[in-house]
Amino acid sequence: MPDFYQHDVITTIHDLRSASLDNLEDMLRESTQKQKIGLVLPVTASDMRAAPFSKIVEELEAADYIGSIVVSLGVAPDQADYDETCRKIAPLGDRAKVLWTDGPAVQSLYEELIDADIPLSTPGKGRSVWTAFGYLLDDPNVETFVLHDCDIVDYNRQMLARLCLPMVHPSLDYEFCKAYYARVTDRMHGRVVRLLVAPLLRAFIQCFPENQFVRFLGNFRYPLSGEFSLTRNLARTNRVASDWGLEVGTLAEVYRNTSLKRVCQVDLACLYEHKHQEMSITDSKRGLMKMALDILTTIYRTLASQGIVLSHSTFVTLRASFLRIAQDCIRQYAADARVNSLEYNRHDEEAAIEAFARCVTQAGEIFANDPSGNPAIPNWTRIRAAFPDFPKRLRESVC
Repeated sequence: MPDFYQHDVITTIHDLRSASLDNLEDMLRESTQKQKIGLVLPVTASDMRAAPFSKIVEELEAADYIGSIVVSLGVAPDQADYDETCRKIAPLGDRAKVLWTDGPAVQSLYEELIDADIPLSTPGKGRSVWTAFGYLLDDPNVETFVLHDCDIVDYNRQMLARLCLPMVHPSLDYEFCKAYYARVTDRMHGRVVRLLVAPLLRAFIQCFPENQFVRFLGNFRYPLSGEFSLTRNLARTNRVASDWGLEVGTLAEVYRNTSLKRVCQVDLACLYEHKHQEMSITDSKRGLMKMALDILTTIYRTLASQGIVLSHSTFVTLRASFLRIAQDCIRQYAADARVNSLEYNRHDEEAAIEAFARCVTQAGEIFANDPSGNPAIPNWTRIRAAFPDFPKRLRESVC
Protein backbone atom coordinates (compact mmCIF):
# COMPACT_ATOMS: atom_id res chain seq x y z
CA MET A 1 0.00 0.00 0.00
CA PRO A 2 2.43 2.70 -1.13
CA ASP A 3 1.38 5.99 0.37
CA PHE A 4 2.82 8.45 2.88
CA TYR A 5 -0.09 8.68 5.32
CA GLN A 6 0.85 8.88 9.00
CA HIS A 7 -1.64 8.41 11.81
CA ASP A 8 -1.58 10.78 14.75
CA VAL A 9 -0.40 8.46 17.56
CA ILE A 10 1.92 5.76 16.16
CA THR A 11 4.43 5.64 13.30
CA THR A 12 3.52 3.90 10.05
CA ILE A 13 6.36 2.40 8.03
CA HIS A 14 5.19 1.98 4.45
CA ASP A 15 6.35 -0.30 1.69
CA LEU A 16 7.36 2.12 -1.03
CA ARG A 17 8.79 -0.70 -3.19
CA SER A 18 12.25 0.85 -2.99
CA ALA A 19 14.11 -1.56 -0.66
CA SER A 20 15.49 -4.84 -1.94
CA LEU A 21 15.67 -7.97 0.17
CA ASP A 22 19.46 -7.98 -0.05
CA ASN A 23 19.62 -4.43 1.28
CA LEU A 24 17.24 -5.18 4.17
CA GLU A 25 19.13 -8.32 5.17
CA ASP A 26 22.51 -6.59 4.98
CA MET A 27 21.22 -3.96 7.42
CA LEU A 28 19.87 -6.70 9.69
CA ARG A 29 23.19 -8.59 9.73
CA GLU A 30 25.02 -5.38 10.60
CA SER A 31 22.48 -4.45 13.29
CA THR A 32 22.45 -7.84 15.04
CA GLN A 33 26.18 -8.35 15.56
CA LYS A 34 25.86 -7.52 19.27
CA GLN A 35 22.31 -8.65 19.93
CA LYS A 36 20.21 -11.64 18.95
CA ILE A 37 16.74 -11.85 17.48
CA GLY A 38 14.52 -14.60 18.84
CA LEU A 39 11.81 -15.80 16.45
CA VAL A 40 8.68 -17.48 17.85
CA LEU A 41 6.67 -19.72 15.55
CA PRO A 42 3.46 -20.95 17.20
CA VAL A 43 2.17 -23.95 15.27
CA THR A 44 -0.36 -26.74 15.64
CA ALA A 45 0.21 -30.30 14.45
CA SER A 46 -2.15 -29.81 11.51
CA ASP A 47 -0.49 -26.55 10.42
CA MET A 48 2.93 -28.17 10.78
CA ARG A 49 1.89 -30.75 8.17
CA ALA A 50 0.50 -28.16 5.75
CA ALA A 51 2.48 -26.78 2.83
CA PRO A 52 3.03 -23.23 4.19
CA PHE A 53 5.09 -24.46 7.16
CA SER A 54 7.56 -26.26 4.91
CA LYS A 55 7.89 -23.09 2.79
CA ILE A 56 8.53 -21.03 5.92
CA VAL A 57 11.30 -23.37 7.08
CA GLU A 58 12.86 -23.23 3.61
CA GLU A 59 12.86 -19.42 3.64
CA LEU A 60 14.28 -19.27 7.18
CA GLU A 61 17.35 -21.29 6.17
CA ALA A 62 18.81 -18.14 4.58
CA ALA A 63 17.70 -15.78 7.39
CA ASP A 64 21.05 -16.06 9.16
CA TYR A 65 20.48 -12.88 11.17
CA ILE A 66 17.92 -14.75 13.32
CA GLY A 67 19.85 -16.05 16.32
CA SER A 68 17.25 -18.32 17.91
CA ILE A 69 14.06 -19.94 16.58
CA VAL A 70 11.45 -21.46 18.88
CA VAL A 71 8.74 -23.57 17.27
CA SER A 72 6.05 -23.63 19.95
CA LEU A 73 4.09 -26.77 19.11
CA GLY A 74 0.55 -27.04 20.49
CA VAL A 75 -2.57 -29.10 19.81
CA ALA A 76 -0.12 -31.95 19.27
CA PRO A 77 -0.79 -34.70 21.81
CA ASP A 78 1.24 -37.48 20.17
CA GLN A 79 4.96 -38.13 20.26
CA ALA A 80 4.77 -38.56 16.49
CA ASP A 81 3.71 -34.90 16.16
CA TYR A 82 6.79 -33.79 18.04
CA ASP A 83 9.14 -36.10 16.15
CA GLU A 84 7.84 -34.96 12.77
CA THR A 85 8.21 -31.30 13.73
CA CYS A 86 11.82 -31.91 14.78
CA ARG A 87 12.53 -33.53 11.42
CA LYS A 88 10.94 -30.66 9.51
CA ILE A 89 13.00 -27.96 11.22
CA ALA A 90 16.28 -29.92 11.11
CA PRO A 91 17.56 -27.85 8.13
CA LEU A 92 17.62 -24.79 10.44
CA GLY A 93 20.33 -26.35 12.61
CA ASP A 94 20.96 -25.93 16.33
CA ARG A 95 19.46 -22.44 16.47
CA ALA A 96 15.96 -23.94 16.07
CA LYS A 97 14.23 -25.87 18.84
CA VAL A 98 10.77 -27.41 19.23
CA LEU A 99 9.00 -26.42 22.43
CA TRP A 100 6.35 -29.14 22.75
CA THR A 101 3.68 -27.59 24.97
CA ASP A 102 1.68 -30.83 25.10
CA GLY A 103 4.73 -32.89 26.00
CA PRO A 104 5.18 -34.36 29.48
CA ALA A 105 8.10 -32.12 30.46
CA VAL A 106 6.31 -28.82 29.72
CA GLN A 107 3.00 -30.12 31.06
CA SER A 108 4.70 -30.92 34.34
CA LEU A 109 5.98 -27.34 34.54
CA TYR A 110 2.50 -26.02 33.77
CA GLU A 111 1.04 -28.11 36.60
CA GLU A 112 3.52 -26.60 39.01
CA LEU A 113 2.32 -23.09 38.14
CA ILE A 114 -1.35 -24.09 38.11
CA ASP A 115 -0.93 -25.50 41.64
CA ALA A 116 0.36 -22.04 42.61
CA ASP A 117 -2.85 -20.45 41.21
CA ILE A 118 -1.21 -19.22 38.01
CA PRO A 119 -3.95 -19.38 35.30
CA LEU A 120 -2.33 -21.64 32.72
CA SER A 121 -4.93 -24.36 32.26
CA THR A 122 -6.33 -22.98 28.96
CA PRO A 123 -4.36 -24.31 25.97
CA GLY A 124 -4.06 -22.26 22.79
CA LYS A 125 -1.91 -19.81 20.89
CA GLY A 126 -1.69 -17.43 23.84
CA ARG A 127 -0.14 -20.03 26.14
CA SER A 128 2.18 -21.23 23.38
CA VAL A 129 3.46 -17.70 22.75
CA TRP A 130 3.84 -16.98 26.48
CA THR A 131 5.83 -20.19 26.96
CA ALA A 132 8.13 -19.41 24.04
CA PHE A 133 8.79 -15.94 25.44
CA GLY A 134 9.80 -17.53 28.75
CA TYR A 135 12.18 -19.87 26.93
CA LEU A 136 13.85 -16.96 25.10
CA LEU A 137 14.06 -14.82 28.24
CA ASP A 138 16.52 -17.32 29.71
CA ASP A 139 18.97 -16.32 26.97
CA PRO A 140 20.45 -12.94 28.01
CA ASN A 141 21.66 -12.26 24.48
CA VAL A 142 18.17 -12.18 22.92
CA GLU A 143 17.05 -8.54 22.87
CA THR A 144 14.32 -8.62 20.22
CA PHE A 145 11.39 -11.03 20.14
CA VAL A 146 9.60 -11.59 16.81
CA LEU A 147 6.45 -13.62 16.18
CA HIS A 148 4.59 -14.64 13.05
CA ASP A 149 2.00 -17.26 12.18
CA CYS A 150 2.84 -20.50 10.40
CA ASP A 151 -0.04 -20.71 7.93
CA ILE A 152 1.06 -17.85 5.63
CA VAL A 153 0.58 -19.16 2.10
CA ASP A 154 2.75 -16.60 0.31
CA TYR A 155 5.49 -16.28 2.96
CA ASN A 156 8.84 -14.86 2.01
CA ARG A 157 11.87 -13.50 3.87
CA GLN A 158 11.06 -9.92 2.98
CA MET A 159 8.10 -10.16 5.37
CA LEU A 160 10.39 -11.25 8.18
CA ALA A 161 13.02 -8.63 7.38
CA ARG A 162 10.50 -5.81 7.42
CA LEU A 163 9.11 -7.01 10.74
CA CYS A 164 12.55 -7.19 12.35
CA LEU A 165 14.37 -4.13 11.05
CA PRO A 166 12.39 -1.35 12.84
CA MET A 167 13.27 -3.03 16.15
CA VAL A 168 17.01 -3.52 15.72
CA HIS A 169 18.39 -0.79 13.45
CA PRO A 170 20.54 1.54 15.60
CA SER A 171 19.05 4.70 14.08
CA LEU A 172 15.53 3.70 15.17
CA ASP A 173 14.03 3.55 18.65
CA TYR A 174 10.93 1.37 18.76
CA GLU A 175 9.78 -1.08 21.40
CA PHE A 176 6.88 -2.62 19.51
CA CYS A 177 6.17 -3.16 15.83
CA LYS A 178 2.88 -4.49 14.44
CA ALA A 179 2.38 -5.80 10.91
CA TYR A 180 -0.37 -4.78 8.52
CA TYR A 181 -1.29 -6.01 5.05
CA ALA A 182 -4.14 -6.49 2.61
CA ARG A 183 -5.79 -9.93 2.76
CA VAL A 184 -7.01 -10.34 -0.82
CA THR A 185 -7.29 -13.20 -3.31
CA ASP A 186 -10.12 -12.98 -5.84
CA ARG A 187 -12.10 -11.27 -3.05
CA MET A 188 -11.56 -9.37 0.18
CA HIS A 189 -10.86 -11.37 3.32
CA GLY A 190 -10.16 -10.21 6.87
CA ARG A 191 -13.87 -10.12 7.73
CA VAL A 192 -13.43 -9.57 11.48
CA VAL A 193 -11.18 -6.56 10.89
CA ARG A 194 -13.21 -5.08 8.03
CA LEU A 195 -16.73 -5.77 9.29
CA LEU A 196 -16.34 -5.72 13.07
CA VAL A 197 -13.21 -4.09 14.45
CA ALA A 198 -12.89 -1.13 12.04
CA PRO A 199 -16.51 0.08 12.33
CA LEU A 200 -16.59 -0.79 16.04
CA LEU A 201 -13.62 1.46 16.78
CA ARG A 202 -15.33 4.32 14.93
CA ALA A 203 -18.42 3.69 17.03
CA PHE A 204 -16.30 3.69 20.20
CA ILE A 205 -14.81 7.03 19.18
CA GLN A 206 -18.34 8.43 18.85
CA CYS A 207 -19.27 7.10 22.29
CA PHE A 208 -15.97 7.89 24.05
CA PRO A 209 -14.29 10.67 22.04
CA GLU A 210 -11.76 11.47 24.78
CA ASN A 211 -10.55 7.92 25.39
CA GLN A 212 -6.91 7.57 24.34
CA PHE A 213 -6.89 3.76 24.24
CA VAL A 214 -9.64 3.73 21.62
CA ARG A 215 -7.73 6.36 19.67
CA PHE A 216 -4.60 4.19 19.94
CA LEU A 217 -6.38 1.10 18.59
CA GLY A 218 -7.84 3.17 15.77
CA ASN A 219 -4.33 3.98 14.53
CA PHE A 220 -3.61 0.38 13.56
CA ARG A 221 -4.46 -0.60 10.01
CA TYR A 222 -4.76 -4.29 10.88
CA PRO A 223 -5.07 -4.62 14.69
CA LEU A 224 -5.68 -8.39 14.52
CA SER A 225 -2.53 -9.29 12.61
CA GLY A 226 -0.68 -12.20 14.17
CA GLU A 227 2.74 -10.76 13.34
CA PHE A 228 4.60 -8.42 15.68
CA SER A 229 7.99 -7.77 17.23
CA LEU A 230 8.86 -6.32 20.61
CA THR A 231 11.74 -5.71 22.99
CA ARG A 232 12.92 -8.05 25.68
CA ASN A 233 11.49 -5.68 28.29
CA LEU A 234 7.97 -5.84 26.85
CA ALA A 235 8.19 -9.62 26.44
CA ARG A 236 8.94 -9.77 30.17
CA THR A 237 6.33 -7.26 31.37
CA ASN A 238 3.33 -7.89 29.07
CA ARG A 239 0.57 -10.23 30.19
CA VAL A 240 -0.83 -12.56 27.52
CA ALA A 241 -4.47 -13.35 26.76
CA SER A 242 -5.24 -17.04 26.36
CA ASP A 243 -8.21 -16.71 23.96
CA TRP A 244 -9.01 -14.97 20.65
CA GLY A 245 -8.41 -11.67 22.42
CA LEU A 246 -4.65 -12.29 22.13
CA GLU A 247 -3.95 -9.64 19.49
CA VAL A 248 -6.11 -6.89 21.02
CA GLY A 249 -4.90 -7.87 24.49
CA THR A 250 -1.31 -7.50 23.31
CA LEU A 251 -2.05 -3.98 22.07
CA ALA A 252 -3.68 -3.18 25.43
CA GLU A 253 -0.52 -4.31 27.24
CA VAL A 254 1.69 -2.31 24.87
CA TYR A 255 -0.48 0.77 25.49
CA ARG A 256 -0.06 0.25 29.22
CA ASN A 257 3.65 -0.51 29.30
CA THR A 258 5.43 1.74 26.82
CA SER A 259 5.43 5.21 25.29
CA LEU A 260 3.28 5.54 22.19
CA LYS A 261 6.06 7.27 20.28
CA ARG A 262 7.97 3.98 20.53
CA VAL A 263 5.20 2.02 18.76
CA CYS A 264 5.08 1.51 14.99
CA GLN A 265 3.31 -0.55 12.36
CA VAL A 266 4.91 -1.85 9.18
CA ASP A 267 3.47 -2.73 5.79
CA LEU A 268 4.46 -6.38 5.55
CA ALA A 269 3.29 -7.45 2.12
CA CYS A 270 1.34 -6.33 -0.91
CA LEU A 271 -0.96 -9.33 -0.45
CA TYR A 272 -1.19 -11.76 2.46
CA GLU A 273 -3.05 -15.05 2.48
CA HIS A 274 -3.57 -17.65 5.18
CA LYS A 275 -6.31 -20.03 6.28
CA HIS A 276 -9.78 -18.68 6.97
CA GLN A 277 -12.11 -19.36 9.88
CA GLU A 278 -15.71 -20.29 9.18
CA MET A 279 -18.31 -17.64 9.99
CA SER A 280 -20.59 -19.84 12.19
CA ILE A 281 -23.31 -17.19 12.39
CA THR A 282 -25.66 -19.52 14.28
CA ASP A 283 -23.07 -20.78 16.79
CA SER A 284 -21.39 -18.26 19.07
CA LYS A 285 -18.99 -20.89 20.41
CA ARG A 286 -17.17 -21.48 17.12
CA GLY A 287 -15.46 -19.70 14.25
CA LEU A 288 -15.63 -15.96 13.78
CA MET A 289 -18.49 -15.58 16.24
CA LYS A 290 -16.34 -16.93 19.07
CA MET A 291 -13.47 -14.75 17.90
CA ALA A 292 -15.72 -11.68 17.84
CA LEU A 293 -16.98 -12.28 21.39
CA ASP A 294 -13.44 -12.73 22.74
CA ILE A 295 -12.24 -9.56 21.03
CA LEU A 296 -15.22 -7.51 22.22
CA THR A 297 -15.01 -8.66 25.84
CA THR A 298 -11.26 -7.95 25.84
CA ILE A 299 -11.89 -4.38 24.70
CA TYR A 300 -14.74 -3.90 27.19
CA ARG A 301 -12.63 -5.14 30.10
CA THR A 302 -9.71 -2.96 29.08
CA LEU A 303 -11.94 0.12 28.99
CA ALA A 304 -13.46 -0.79 32.37
CA SER A 305 -9.95 -1.09 33.84
CA GLN A 306 -9.41 2.54 32.76
CA GLY A 307 -12.45 3.71 34.70
CA ILE A 308 -14.96 3.77 31.83
CA VAL A 309 -18.47 2.90 33.03
CA LEU A 310 -20.16 0.44 30.65
CA SER A 311 -23.87 -0.04 31.26
CA HIS A 312 -26.65 -1.82 29.36
CA SER A 313 -27.58 1.46 27.67
CA THR A 314 -23.94 1.89 26.58
CA PHE A 315 -24.02 -1.39 24.69
CA VAL A 316 -27.39 -0.60 23.11
CA THR A 317 -26.02 2.72 21.86
CA LEU A 318 -22.77 1.14 20.74
CA ARG A 319 -24.63 -1.52 18.77
CA ALA A 320 -26.79 1.04 16.97
CA SER A 321 -23.77 3.19 16.14
CA PHE A 322 -21.76 0.17 15.01
CA LEU A 323 -24.51 -1.08 12.70
CA ARG A 324 -24.89 2.25 10.93
CA ILE A 325 -21.14 2.69 10.47
CA ALA A 326 -20.68 -0.91 9.31
CA GLN A 327 -23.41 -0.47 6.70
CA ASP A 328 -21.54 2.55 5.38
CA CYS A 329 -18.35 0.46 5.28
CA ILE A 330 -20.08 -2.14 3.10
CA ARG A 331 -20.91 0.53 0.55
CA GLN A 332 -17.24 1.54 0.55
CA TYR A 333 -15.98 -2.05 0.25
CA ALA A 334 -18.39 -2.71 -2.62
CA ALA A 335 -16.96 0.24 -4.55
CA ASP A 336 -13.40 -0.85 -3.77
CA ALA A 337 -14.13 -4.40 -4.95
CA ARG A 338 -15.79 -3.22 -8.16
CA VAL A 339 -12.91 -1.00 -9.25
CA ASN A 340 -10.39 -3.73 -8.40
CA SER A 341 -12.36 -6.46 -10.24
CA LEU A 342 -12.94 -8.51 -7.09
CA GLU A 343 -15.82 -10.80 -6.23
CA TYR A 344 -18.09 -9.16 -3.68
CA ASN A 345 -21.19 -10.74 -2.10
CA ARG A 346 -23.02 -7.83 -0.53
CA HIS A 347 -25.72 -10.03 0.98
CA ASP A 348 -23.13 -12.13 2.85
CA GLU A 349 -21.40 -8.99 4.09
CA GLU A 350 -24.71 -7.57 5.37
CA ALA A 351 -25.47 -10.86 7.13
CA ALA A 352 -22.05 -10.78 8.75
CA ILE A 353 -22.40 -7.30 10.19
CA GLU A 354 -25.86 -8.14 11.54
CA ALA A 355 -24.34 -11.15 13.31
CA PHE A 356 -21.47 -9.01 14.61
CA ALA A 357 -23.99 -6.42 15.84
CA ARG A 358 -25.63 -9.15 17.94
CA CYS A 359 -22.18 -9.95 19.31
CA VAL A 360 -21.77 -6.34 20.48
CA THR A 361 -24.63 -6.68 22.97
CA GLN A 362 -24.03 -10.37 23.68
CA ALA A 363 -20.46 -9.58 24.69
CA GLY A 364 -21.86 -6.78 26.84
CA GLU A 365 -23.95 -9.35 28.70
CA ILE A 366 -20.92 -11.60 29.14
CA PHE A 367 -18.96 -8.64 30.48
CA ALA A 368 -21.76 -7.59 32.86
CA ASN A 369 -22.02 -11.11 34.28
CA ASP A 370 -18.27 -11.53 34.60
CA PRO A 371 -16.38 -8.21 34.46
CA SER A 372 -12.98 -9.86 35.05
CA GLY A 373 -13.40 -12.80 32.67
CA ASN A 374 -10.67 -15.35 32.08
CA PRO A 375 -7.55 -13.84 33.63
CA ALA A 376 -4.64 -13.12 31.36
CA ILE A 377 -1.52 -15.20 31.86
CA PRO A 378 0.71 -13.25 34.31
CA ASN A 379 3.83 -11.63 32.97
CA TRP A 380 7.23 -13.24 33.28
CA THR A 381 8.34 -10.71 35.88
CA ARG A 382 5.82 -12.25 38.29
CA ILE A 383 6.76 -15.81 37.36
CA ARG A 384 10.44 -15.16 37.91
CA ALA A 385 9.73 -13.48 41.24
CA ALA A 386 7.82 -16.53 42.48
CA PHE A 387 9.93 -19.19 40.73
CA PRO A 388 13.38 -17.69 40.01
CA ASP A 389 14.70 -20.79 38.25
CA PHE A 390 11.57 -21.50 36.19
CA PRO A 391 12.82 -20.09 32.83
CA LYS A 392 16.02 -22.11 33.21
CA ARG A 393 14.06 -25.30 33.88
CA LEU A 394 11.81 -24.52 30.93
CA ARG A 395 14.84 -24.20 28.66
CA GLU A 396 16.26 -27.46 30.01
CA SER A 397 12.99 -29.22 29.16
CA VAL A 398 13.55 -28.52 25.45
CA CYS A 399 15.82 -30.99 23.70
